[in-house]
Amino acid sequence: MRKTFSLSHEKIKTPRLIDAIKHEVKKYLKRERNKKLPEGIYFWDFDCKYGHTKESAKMIHVSALNKSIDDAVQLELANFYLEILAKPGIRTTKQLTEEE
Repeated sequence: MRKTFSLSHEKIKTPRLIDAIKHEVKKYLKRERNKKLPEGIYFWDFDCKYGHTKESAKMIHVSALNKSIDDAVQLELANFYLEILAKPGIRTTKQLTEEE
């Protein structure tokens, strides 16, 4: 998902618009996580970017998506850019030391 979200609408009030944006992001993440995993892959991971514009977007963690949307509201931005790309995740194991 690569999308520029607008925080202004002629008929929809801002709090309702924010709820709709958060719901759309949550729905996209759920849809991607439910896709069949390829052989040797343990889970779906996500590369996320957030910015005021597409050019200024910076990497963020998946758990910071809602906070970033709230940040856009507090700064009273007209719109913001959000990019979420699914990638295969491989579980890494801890290396045991000789003491353990």
